[in-house]
Amino acid sequence: MSENEDKVNENENQATGAETPAAETPSLELAPEPAPPTLEDKIATLEAEKSDLRDRMLRIAADFDNWKKRSRKELTDAEAKSKEGVLRDLLEVLDNLERAASSFADGKEVDAAAVKEGVSLVLRQFQSKLDRYQVKTVDTKDAAFDPRFHEAISQVPSPDVKPGTVVHELQKGYFIGERLLRPALVVVAAAGPAKAEEPAKTEEAN
Repeated sequence: MSENEDKVNENENQATGAETPAAETPSLELAPEPAPPTLEDKIATLEAEKSDLRDRMLRIAADFDNWKKRSRKELTDAEAKSKEGVLRDLLEVLDNLERAASSFADGKEVDAAAVKEGVSLVLRQFQSKLDRYQVKTVDTKDAAFDPRFHEAISQVPSPDVKPGTVVHELQKGYFIGERLLRPALVVVAAAGPAKAEEPAKTEEAN
């Protein structure tokens, strides 16, 4: 339809009093509000949350139980490996002691110097094993008695030594790292009687 025809139709409508149709506007309809949850719906929701929480707690409990079992097994394995390492080192020392003992069997003649050298070798080997595990001896030579590291077996009067000083070691004590493995068994000096004064020299006779 041309522009001239539109104007003609418009003039005819004005002449006859007819109105041009207005553009239709869409109607705005609001969505209906959801119905409030019923008591049954609330109960069903709570039951579902309760079941989900229970399942999660069961999984957590199972994971924790598995972790405890795994940790206990790892600790047991670590202790076993540690013991195996120590015993393996001790077996080497035991082998040398058995060789030394076998030299006395079957009425063999024993060379005292060779036996002494063999025992010294075993002691050095054993000391090297202790050093590997950071095992050190407790110092007792001219040391003041310390109940943390020493265990006094007896006391002896010793006027030449300050009371409370270790004068004799009966059994060595040992540290492992910074911890005491066993205390040293010692004899401690006690306060002795005072020294008797030297008698005065007599004057020579004239």
